[in-house]
Amino acid sequence: MKTFINILAKGINQYLLAGALFIMIAFVSCKKEKVPAHDPASPISISTFIPAQGGGGTEVLISGTNFSTDTSQISVTLNGFKLKVIGANTKQMMVVVPKKAGSGPIVVTIGKGTATSTDNFTYQYTRTVTTLAGSGKAGFANGKGTDAMFDFSGQSWYRSCGVTVDDNLNVYVADPGNHCIRKIDTAGNVSTLAGNPQVSGYADGKGSAANFSIPYDVAVDAQGNVYSVDPGNYDIRKISPDGTATTWAWGNQSPWSVAVDKTTGFVYYSSCSSPGNIYQVSAQWTTKQVISGLNYPAGIKFDKAGNLYVSVNGDQVIRKFSAGNWNGSIVAGQLGVSGYLNGTATTAKFAYPWGIAVDNSSNIYVAGNGTWDGGSYNPDQSIRFIQANTFDVSTFAGSGTAGYADAIGGSALFSGPTGVAVDKNGTVYVLDKNNNRIRKIVSE
Repeated sequence: MKTFINILAKGINQYLLAGALFIMIAFVSCKKEKVPAHDPASPISISTFIPAQGGGGTEVLISGTNFSTDTSQISVTLNGFKLKVIGANTKQMMVVVPKKAGSGPIVVTIGKGTATSTDNFTYQYTRTVTTLAGSGKAGFANGKGTDAMFDFSGQSWYRSCGVTVDDNLNVYVADPGNHCIRKIDTAGNVSTLAGNPQVSGYADGKGSAANFSIPYDVAVDAQGNVYSVDPGNYDIRKISPDGTATTWAWGNQSPWSVAVDKTTGFVYYSSCSSPGNIYQVSAQWTTKQVISGLNYPAGIKFDKAGNLYVSVNGDQVIRKFSAGNWNGSIVAGQLGVSGYLNGTATTAKFAYPWGIAVDNSSNIYVAGNGTWDGGSYNPDQSIRFIQANTFDVSTFAGSGTAGYADAIGGSALFSGPTGVAVDKNGTVYVLDKNNNRIRKIVSE
């Protein structure tokens, strides 16, 4: 009996010892299996992300290598906009796209390591087109919204691209058929800034004492002064915020378009001629030619760095002239080839582009119909969008069909969009010639 008990005790002790040894081995094994962590000495990479497109608020799953579980150490951007990181491990992370981020590659930064996706994320905007002002009929009336009347099409050959907006979000319009400059305030009230709708002529003065012939374009400086060009009078006019019009310069060629370089405060104008030139007005009566030999230059506008963009109506392209040296290059469109085609900078086509605008991110907007009469036969009845840096071309709103419809994106209809402007918030304004209206496009 004693022997049996000793054997049993020995067996129990061996069992307990084996159990303890198993626990110890298991513990050591667990310690050997390290939790994956970011290695700052190794590169990070992005392999895929899904979905590949979406708007603001879209959650995107990014897959790759050498990510971090510490979300506070991760920065994810799209066109410089930060995406919120809501979770991550070393191989995947979930992020949220902010509003108005735009299309482009996704960039992940962890510590000193950075990875950029091979593919672009395609941002899908909701662009809502509405009517800001205008009744639809050519005529003259001040008033609010659709009670007001403009005359952009009283003569089929009117080719105004004149719409601009100041930092206080007041919109200014060159109204050729009414021989005046109109103002639309933030409440949608339309008034006459300068000019007399009953008189076509030339006179400096305040308000209705000033006379214009066929004002075609307007631009605004940092102080809120409006500059207009009038090919009927061959002049460039400065209009102070109280409506006082003063002749600023005479045109060396017939002036059709005007722009202000806010880096210098200088005024520039162009002539839609062939050859057509661009002139700098650095002070009243002080003019010099800076660019020559263009084939019917139409809209001109500057970006915030002082680079000049020109829609060259006769060449079907958009050109850039660099600040400081005026070196020129084609940034979008096919030289001499008209059409309506979106795509990369070199494959896109324009059909007689006219007015142009540039936003604070250097994206470019083009009013698509610059035919002599803004006719419905032109294949482009839209506002085109040229992405900064890549210069890829897409349709911002409208389509190839002429008409009138307030709607979203490509469902909206314009008829002879000839002028375009963009404010500091990214809201776009369109001079819709044959509809005799100013339209408004709000993204998101």
